[in-house]
Amino acid sequence: MRARDEQRVERARQRLIQFLAQGHHVLPGSLVERSVRCGKANCRCHAEPPELHGPYLQWSYTRENKRFTRWLSGEQEERYRSRINAARTLRELVSNLERLEIQGVEREEGWGT
Repeated sequence: MRARDEQRVERARQRLIQFLAQGHHVLPGSLVERSVRCGKANCRCHAEPPELHGPYLQWSYTRENKRFTRWLSGEQEERYRSRINAARTLRELVSNLERLEIQGVEREEGWGT
């Protein structure tokens, strides 16, 4: 691996180490605001044009290859939003490190573009 590539990989590792050392709590998934229709036929949400209920906050995540969806209250959003954002940051840091490592291997082996 070239010295410049090694420096990039080392910086990416250090960013990941620093993030982990900060002790962030992480939750996988994403948050989405949703507006919905209810089941009452005569409700305003079934009118033309519809006036949907919400917005409500929905947290979705995957565990053991199964998708889960939870509706969150405002209090729950306050507790969990930073953890969900931290998990996204962690995935980005790991993906960046992987990308740099792959680039280095491809250059070493002459496989890259």
